[in-house]
Amino acid sequence: MQGKMNFEHGIWLNRPQQVWIDGQNLHVVTDTATDFWRKTHYGFIRDNGHFLGFSTGAGFTAQIRVRARFDSLYDQAGLMVRLDDSTWLKAGIEFSDGQAMLSTVLTVDRSDWATAPYTGDAQDFYLRLSVKDGVLRVQASADGLTWPLVRLSPFPQAATYQVGPMCCTPERQGLGVHFSDFHLTEPLDRDLHDLG
Repeated sequence: MQGKMNFEHGIWLNRPQQVWIDGQNLHVVTDTATDFWRKTHYGFIRDNGHFLGFSTGAGFTAQIRVRARFDSLYDQAGLMVRLDDSTWLKAGIEFSDGQAMLSTVLTVDRSDWATAPYTGDAQDFYLRLSVKDGVLRVQASADGLTWPLVRLSPFPQAATYQVGPMCCTPERQGLGVHFSDFHLTEPLDRDLHDLG
């Protein structure tokens, strides 16, 4: 893991029909009715969202900048960490109940879903995922400098994971997303309340 990543080196799960990669910038337009979800409440399984994965070691920190105009129900974009189709977490902004919300979905066979209002500019935000010793930490930032905690949860330990940008539009197509400033490093070893 070497810091700033080139999007051309990732491996697509469900490559979108419209995608442009310019080295360290990734532009995606979502396909119709794309999503990641397993069973809970709705009963169905969806695994056709767009995900560009990069291999990690047993621990890592991934950080990205996301720009998009979220305006339709369940529009979403951010980061995903994935072991397989039934073990993953996605996190980012998701449009729900008429507003852009911070959203995380942790899936170990069945999906959960947690949301909270986002007070920053949802059209331009930063996201960070860290995995170390079976613990997953999600942080979000409005400026790439201050990183409040969004979620802390257990996550299965493995020798390697796939992590990278994710976006979906379960109710439509055509969400344009610009991903940039993607860094993948060894896990940050900071106190839980260190906002740096």
